[in-house]
Amino acid sequence: MPIQARLHRAHGALTSLSNGRHAWSADVDKTLGSDDLAPDPHDLLDSALAACTTLTLELYIRRRKMAVTGLRVEISHTEGKTEDGKVRYELQRNLHIEGDITPEDRTKLLEIANKCPIHRVLTGEISVATTLAD
Repeated sequence: MPIQARLHRAHGALTSLSNGRHAWSADVDKTLGSDDLAPDPHDLLDSALAACTTLTLELYIRRRKMAVTGLRVEISHTEGKTEDGKVRYELQRNLHIEGDITPEDRTKLLEIANKCPIHRVLTGEISVATTLAD
């Protein structure tokens, strides 16, 4: 199902998003002329990687019945420009895994994190086609 975004100009740049089953919001901070009522689009992008990594690891941990007692994924990013003027967006992902697991298990969990679907999308080739609707 497509994601629909609807701007609510009466509330700065607050935008409601829906996939038909769930609803969430996005906004920009006050320095950009809104009220900072929701995460900005960069936070939403970063959170997609954090959520996907966490869920992918949890499914693997459950299947393998690993003795993991806590799992936290932190995502941060830096943004800049390449020499040819393109945006360079670098994500840093830190995995915090608690529990009585071996170094080999930790290495395997790192490997599994790199196989999460959003990681694969972000490290693959992405294109965006934009049209004007009637």
